[in-house]
Amino acid sequence: MELWDLYDINLKPLGKTWERKKGKNHDIPDGEYHIVCDLLIRHADGDFLLTRRDLNKDIAPGMWEASAGGSALTGETAEEAAYREMLEETGLKADRLEFVGNTVSEWSHSIFFSYVAYVSGDKDAVVLQEGETIEYKWVDLDGFFKFLDEDDALKGHNERYRKYIDTLR
Repeated sequence: MELWDLYDINLKPLGKTWERKKGKNHDIPDGEYHIVCDLLIRHADGDFLLTRRDLNKDIAPGMWEASAGGSALTGETAEEAAYREMLEETGLKADRLEFVGNTVSEWSHSIFFSYVAYVSGDKDAVVLQEGETIEYKWVDLDGFFKFLDEDDALKGHNERYRKYIDTLR
């Protein structure tokens, strides 16, 4: 069972929790939100990590994305969730996180905290999380920009990816 803390749009805690329901989290009451972390992973050599979503995912199975992340658990900050989710989904530990900004999704009742996660070390140390991802690749900055327009790229994240672009130059 996964529990999330609920907040108002200004990130004021509401003193309530929400139990995650597989494939159906959008029935959170209007005006209430949970925190989601979203990370773009950048290696010390400048490359970016792309992962391919598991074919059994409810949303966008088999699509490529440039992010790791997920919901903050009860009692967890967005930054703590970012470190945890990155380790769970990629096996990589961030050397540091750079906060990029927040995005509110009314559709999913989520407040996204976006970060660039900087890593060093062996790029082949990526460990894919069963049920989440099935493949990975590293791309340079030009490859990242090309990725944004590819047919098999998860387009729903492009608004958030574009926030990262200013931090990449």
